[in-house]
Amino acid sequence: MKIVTWNVNGVRARAAEVAALVERERPDVLCLQEIKVAPDHLVKEIAEVPGYWCTWHGMKGYSGVALHVRRDFATACPAITHPTFDHETRIAVADVASAAGSVVVASIYVPNGGKDFPAKIRFLEALTAWAASVRAQGRELVLCGDMNVARAEIDVHPSERNPRLPGQLPEERALFTGLLDAAGLHDLGRELDPANDAMYSWWAPWRNMRARNIGWRLDYVLASDGLAARVATCPALREVGTSDHAPVIATFADAGPAA
Repeated sequence: MKIVTWNVNGVRARAAEVAALVERERPDVLCLQEIKVAPDHLVKEIAEVPGYWCTWHGMKGYSGVALHVRRDFATACPAITHPTFDHETRIAVADVASAAGSVVVASIYVPNGGKDFPAKIRFLEALTAWAASVRAQGRELVLCGDMNVARAEIDVHPSERNPRLPGQLPEERALFTGLLDAAGLHDLGRELDPANDAMYSWWAPWRNMRARNIGWRLDYVLASDGLAARVATCPALREVGTSDHAPVIATFADAGPAA
């Protein structure tokens, strides 16, 4: 199984890049964030991604997520839901059944907190409660997307570290840890590469920050125990695309047919 997540920072501006990424990677699940478009205003190249069941959940000029599932991977069109705490089109959830079993996958765009920090805290708290409820059902779970929190100091370039900035605040990091603990989730990128102090997924769009790799790690694939045990790779691809975020691609070993 392969899952791609990417904050595209405007999907209409990057439609060709999304199409190229899908063609090259052929992910089983594609999660996009900050699509910034209402579904009826999508450009032709990606309105219907060939070979995928497509869910676009957005509004004009702001926020929005997408979640696509490859038709050859899922045994049927997955049920798509938006939990009650969804606001500003920030989460889409697919219940995906495949030959290898079933998994709940969420494409998530957490508020950045710069304009309304209490709303960010409420979202993270509600996300934690929802994810814990999925765990209580005994389901495999994957949370993908822009969490707008750098988990630890290692996830921010030394020159960018500031404990007073949203995304680095102690209370946000505590909530992130609480999410992992409550839902039994693993931060796949960090677990596979624990000492990498240059693993970032977002760069400020000035002063050649991306070229110099002066960034933050804000984009994650978080997976429950069964999937985490099968993960093979989970890099952030700094060289891909013109968004201020990089795609993150998680690849899992085959579990074999379900019993």
